[in-house]
Amino acid sequence: MDFRHGLVVGKFYPPHAGHHALIDAAAARCAAVTVVVAPSRRESIPLDLRLAWLREAHAGTPWVRFVGTYDDHPVDYADPAVWDLHCAVFRAALGGDRVDAVFSSEAYGEELARRFDAVPVGVDPDRRTVPVSGTAVRADPAGHWDRLHPAVRAWFVRRVVVVGAESTGTTTMAAALAAHFGTGWVPEYGRELTARKLARLRRERPAATVFDVTWGRDDFVEVVREQQAAEDAAARSSGPLLFCDTDARATAVWEERYLGAASPEVRAAARRPALYLLTDHVGVPFDDDGLRDGEHLRAWMTDRFRAELAGCGVPVVELTGPHERRLAVAVAACADLLAAGWELADPLLPAPPGDSGLAS
Repeated sequence: MDFRHGLVVGKFYPPHAGHHALIDAAAARCAAVTVVVAPSRRESIPLDLRLAWLREAHAGTPWVRFVGTYDDHPVDYADPAVWDLHCAVFRAALGGDRVDAVFSSEAYGEELARRFDAVPVGVDPDRRTVPVSGTAVRADPAGHWDRLHPAVRAWFVRRVVVVGAESTGTTTMAAALAAHFGTGWVPEYGRELTARKLARLRRERPAATVFDVTWGRDDFVEVVREQQAAEDAAARSSGPLLFCDTDARATAVWEERYLGAASPEVRAAARRPALYLLTDHVGVPFDDDGLRDGEHLRAWMTDRFRAELAGCGVPVVELTGPHERRLAVAVAACADLLAAGWELADPLLPAPPGDSGLAS
């Protein structure tokens, strides 16, 4: 090893391939590495999440440790007093450990190394090997998707939930949207559970139908738990949009249908996706595949979904008419989501020339 203890400092807002290359370069040349993750409190991604993401991405190099601390001091690379403030934060995070090399892709790396009486090691300062930056990712996460670790992608993914009464095309719509945007979709776990329950019942009573299947509170809690687990797993390999065929709010409506009311556990599990798409039942033929409740319930179910979603604080787009029209409306709504981008607070920026960083 070239060095005993290397230091890497950054905001990692968010962590991206350039950061990982920097950390890997330090890990390859040091017996131990400390990565100090030092955002300001104004930033939008929680510190503990950044630490978790980095630890997962670098689990294969256990001699690299990640330490988190907040650094709300102003940024002014020309002011020695401001440098003193930042370095005091970094030294506290290090816990008194001495470092003999500072790895950085930034211009301030040499001064930081000097202040730690360490060797400066520049890593891809021109961003030629990994052409990406935190600023670029924040401005356009979708455009730099391939530079993000799966755990980071899952946080950025915009989740679109398709809900609707039976046989109104929710599954068809989710699959069609996923194909259009070249991304993934999450099937309905409740349908899978219904099929398993019916198959189990038919082993004892071959003539049993879906109307003989019984449901309890635990079943609906299981549906929510498994649906969300599948959604979270899919988000790690998804593109910027992930399409979900149902969610906890839809499950609450089904629990109400079978048990008279939704349980607090199911309601408490409701999340806030980026968009709901509600498939209307009008004009859609009912296809009884042996797992469905009945056509007579569809109008009630559509109204219940409409009422359930009205006060949830998430945009809702209703899909009506033939499939082609529904798909066009849904595609436009999802394209608007991507065009709107992601709202992330700016980090603390360097003071303008001539201004004192301490006074800002």
